[in-house]
Amino acid sequence: MKRETRRYIRELAYYSSLGLQVALSIFIGLAIGVYLDRRFELYPWLTLVFLGLGIAAGFRNIWLAIRKSEKSPQERDIN
Repeated sequence: MKRETRRYIRELAYYSSLGLQVALSIFIGLAIGVYLDRRFELYPWLTLVFLGLGIAAGFRNIWLAIRKSEKSPQERDIN
């Protein structure tokens, strides 16, 4: 397989998993918030805080993917 073809397949796999990364970060933040709310009886405040953190982590993953796609092919091969 050509080197360029392998690079395209690797990038396709990375961008395909981006949606899963975003969803998981949101659900993990939500689960931590619900658990802490039940433990410390502060419902709904910690749920909202950790849900916000999960959403921020999801958007951070998208932002990093955008920055990675804007790099030139030579810079991507180095990283």
